[in-house]
Amino acid sequence: MLAKNPGRQPRPASAWLAAAAACTALANSSAVLAAESSGTYPQRSITLIVPFTPGTSADIIARVIGPKLSERWKVPVVTENRPGAGGNIGSELVARAAPDGYTLLMTATAFGTTPVLNKHTPFDPIKSFRPIGLAATSAMALVAPGKLPAQSVQDLIELARSQPGKLNYASPGTGTAQHLAMELLKQSAGVNMVHIPYKGTAGALTDVMGGHAQAMVTSLGAATPFVQGRQLKVLAVMSKKRVAEMPDAPTVVEQGHPELVVDTWYGLLAPAHTPDAIIAKWNRDLNELLRSPDVIANFQGQGLVATGGTPEELGSLIAGELARWAKVVDAAKIAAD
Repeated sequence: MLAKNPGRQPRPASAWLAAAAACTALANSSAVLAAESSGTYPQRSITLIVPFTPGTSADIIARVIGPKLSERWKVPVVTENRPGAGGNIGSELVARAAPDGYTLLMTATAFGTTPVLNKHTPFDPIKSFRPIGLAATSAMALVAPGKLPAQSVQDLIELARSQPGKLNYASPGTGTAQHLAMELLKQSAGVNMVHIPYKGTAGALTDVMGGHAQAMVTSLGAATPFVQGRQLKVLAVMSKKRVAEMPDAPTVVEQGHPELVVDTWYGLLAPAHTPDAIIAKWNRDLNELLRSPDVIANFQGQGLVATGGTPEELGSLIAGELARWAKVVDAAKIAAD
C-alpha cells in the first residue's frame, strides 16, 4: 500500500475544470492565430474602433474604407465610435483587445498629443499597438482677422514682438493640436501671445473674425468659407507643400519656417502582438484602396489627402509626434483640462 502524502491535497474538481478551460482557450487562441497567419484571415466580422464622435474625419475615413474592405474580404467591417477622454477610451479598448486582427483602431493626431498631456494614459502609445498604415492627412492653416496688418508668418511674429503679451490667439481647446501648433510658433519665434481656449472651433473662429483674437491655427476646411468672404486671411498653410483647395496660399516652408509644419494625420493601428501576416494584409489592401480614384475623390471632398505608406513609416510618425509635442508641452507647462 502506498503511503499518503500529507503535504499534497487533491485539487478540487472546479480547479481542474478551470485549468482545462484555460488550456482549451489557449489552444483555441493559438489555433486561430495560426490559421489567420496562414492566409485564411479574415473569417468573421471586423470592428474598426474610432475614438471620436461620428462625423469627424477619422470616422469618415473608417466608414469609407470599411465597406470596400468588407466587399473585398466577404466579411462585415463595422465602424464603432467610442469617444471620450481625448481618444483614450477607444484607444484603451483596442489596446486591451485580442491581437487577432478583429478589433483595430482608426485614430488621429490626438494619439500623438493626448499621452504627453496626460501622464496617466491607460496604455503605451508605442508598446500597446502595432502600426498598420497612414490613411490620410489634412492641412491646417495659420489664420488672422481680415483687417489685421499682417500678411505672413513673419509679419505676425514682428507684430507680436512689438506688443509682447498684448496679442491673443484662439484655439478650440487646451491641449488640442491647434493649441500646441500655436505654442510651437511662440516657442520657435520667441514671442509672447495670450492663449484663449474655446469649447470648439466655431466660437474660436467667430472671435478671430471679430478681432478679439489676432490669430488661430485651424483646419483649412473650417477656414475656407470665411477666407473666401474676406473675414479671415491665411497667413500660411502649415504643410510642406501647397494644397489644391487654396493654391495661392504659401506654406510655412516657403516662408522660411519649416519647423512649423503641422499636418493633421489619420492612421490605422492594431493591438500589440498582432501577427505579421495580418498587419501585412491590412497594409497591402489599405494602400490599394487609397490609390483608387473613388476613394481619392471621396477624401478630397472632405479636405483629406489619401496617403498610405508602410507600418514603419506610421510608427516613425507617431514616435516623432510624441517626442515633438512632449517638448512643447513641457516648455509651455500645459496641463490637460
